[in-house]
Amino acid sequence: MSSILIIDDEPQIRRLLRVVLEAEGYKILEAENGQSGLVEAASRRPEAIILDLGLPDLPGVEVLRRLREWSAVPVLILSVQDAEEDKVTALDEGADDYVLKPFNSQELLARLRVLFRRAHPQDAPLMEVGGLKMDLAARQAWVLGKEVDLTATEYALLRELIRHAGKVVTQKQLLLAVWGPHSTEHSQYLRVYFSHIRKKLTESGLDPEFIRTEVGIGYRLRVT
Repeated sequence: MSSILIIDDEPQIRRLLRVVLEAEGYKILEAENGQSGLVEAASRRPEAIILDLGLPDLPGVEVLRRLREWSAVPVLILSVQDAEEDKVTALDEGADDYVLKPFNSQELLARLRVLFRRAHPQDAPLMEVGGLKMDLAARQAWVLGKEVDLTATEYALLRELIRHAGKVVTQKQLLLAVWGPHSTEHSQYLRVYFSHIRKKLTESGLDPEFIRTEVGIGYRLRVT
């Protein structure tokens, strides 16, 4: 059962969304402001987030910006703000879709289904390369049969590599997939995170060269 976090300060909207989404089998989490929404997102790890832009403590775009510093979770904006610049800003900051209030329940459900399909494009439940095994549904990873403790960002980066095992995944592809379109110039993020990932995989028994750096281009998993 996929979980969806609703970050909205209107109790009536949260109540309506809960009714609509629970009827479709989703597990619902709620937050009434931006700060508590970020805490819920970090601690509960929802599969998707529905985010209002007009929150009482933080602008919704700021919540989105902070979220994208560490998570690639699909985010659907649900807002009364219909100006083109609001939509463009939200999408540039990493939102995956934008729906106006008042909303049509069936359209909202359809858009959520699209987000889930995009988040898991043709994923096999289990993928294995060399001594690394990953469960893309459960978000778990093992090396030589022993589970590896990865942060959400480390897991997301490694997931992109195992999906394209043996092929170079460019720096831009990785930044887009994990941090969104506003971060494609920040390649220094990758150096830091891959250093941590390599250390954990090596300590668990894999060759330090299991993840190869293609200088100036990207990274790839060695398959032989």
